[in-house]
Amino acid sequence: MNYRLFTADDFDALYAIEEICFQPPLRFERPYMAELIRAKNSATWIAEADRVMVGFAIVDWRTTSRGILAYVPTIEVLPAYRGLGVGRELLRLLEQSAQEAGAFAIGLHVDVQNTEAIRLYESQAYVRLGMDRDFYGQGRAAYMYKKEFPKVE
Repeated sequence: MNYRLFTADDFDALYAIEEICFQPPLRFERPYMAELIRAKNSATWIAEADRVMVGFAIVDWRTTSRGILAYVPTIEVLPAYRGLGVGRELLRLLEQSAQEAGAFAIGLHVDVQNTEAIRLYESQAYVRLGMDRDFYGQGRAAYMYKKEFPKVE
């Protein structure tokens, strides 16, 4: 498996994964996805197997009163490559990018029914903060997770 940062030529393959992984209304629209990726305060990582994109992940960050806080809008892996550690490595790379940007913590939302993702986040020291009952629309709940990074002296 090869992991690298996104380049502009990757967008069509990346969005094809979005279309496989999510159905409307949960799917990001193309313009919104492009906006997430193009933001100067973000990083998008690509996972490739034999030079074919099999997953990607996005992290962005913003300044808050406590410092820089990172957020994971999405981690997506094609079904045939799930359970092989691709999501775990993408998450590690997102955390690395967030820490390099100076983030003190990283957060995310995950569908309460996505047990595989929940297991991944909890195994990587993410702490469940609560539930947003309508995060994905009326009656579609998400858990909120956060991971604090060690302070750099």
